[in-house]
Amino acid sequence: MNDKIFLHSAEQPSFVAIGDSFTEGMNDAAPSGDGFVGWADRLAGLLAAAHPDLRYANLAIRGKLLRQIVDDQVPAAVAMRPGLVSIAGGGNDILRPGSDPDALAELFDGAVSRLQASGAQVLMFTGFDPVSAPVIRLLRGRIGTYNMHLRAIADARGCYLVDLWSMRFFRSADAWSPDRLHLSGESHLRVALRAAEVLGVPVPCDWREPLPDDLTRTVSGPSTVAPVPVGADSLRAAWVAARREDARWAKEYLGPWIGRRLRGVSSGDGRSAKRPALEPLL
Repeated sequence: MNDKIFLHSAEQPSFVAIGDSFTEGMNDAAPSGDGFVGWADRLAGLLAAAHPDLRYANLAIRGKLLRQIVDDQVPAAVAMRPGLVSIAGGGNDILRPGSDPDALAELFDGAVSRLQASGAQVLMFTGFDPVSAPVIRLLRGRIGTYNMHLRAIADARGCYLVDLWSMRFFRSADAWSPDRLHLSGESHLRVALRAAEVLGVPVPCDWREPLPDDLTRTVSGPSTVAPVPVGADSLRAAWVAARREDARWAKEYLGPWIGRRLRGVSSGDGRSAKRPALEPLL
């Protein structure tokens, strides 16, 4: 166990997670059917296995922009004076037209500085590589630019960094929820395992293990595997099925998302954090 992650904790080991839907845990459904688990909760469990007295808070709320995270969640995290803080944000900004990765990075850097000034160790994440994601892959250049800034911030400030971009299994269609924006439960588990690895925390299994057979479908993008010859009718049927699925996705998820943008509302409006205070894991 790497005890340095709690080196500056004034009291008992503590972990605060801040951010948006990624850190809130969507769509990793809780066994009870009430709310979400997510990588941060899973990581807290791994930390608590080595530190049973760990206290944990999760302030993340879906739909939040980076400015909202910095203005609302960073001060709350600083006030708790935890030994470890995770921060992930900016993805919702990048999805919006006209977003500036350079300006986002400057805002993010200021947030990290404030967190470290409180004595906390900071855990950061790069964005995912959207090469296989319909529509979102159009933003790949912007995401890549933001990632370069995040790596530079982590390097300059001595933060722990989880490189999600390099985790190739996220190119699998079923690594994602039906909304094509949030991770599946399996993916949240993989993120928790990799974060634990970065922190030097013992893990029960390796995030690099191959996905089950039903999680190995690749949506698109380059492949080193030669395609299996199929007839024109089969290709046409597959193309039609894929377009029907795209239409269903656009109706159920893309349309409502655009509607919220036009109305100036967010999926997180009126929501509160699921774990607003530092408490022991039950």
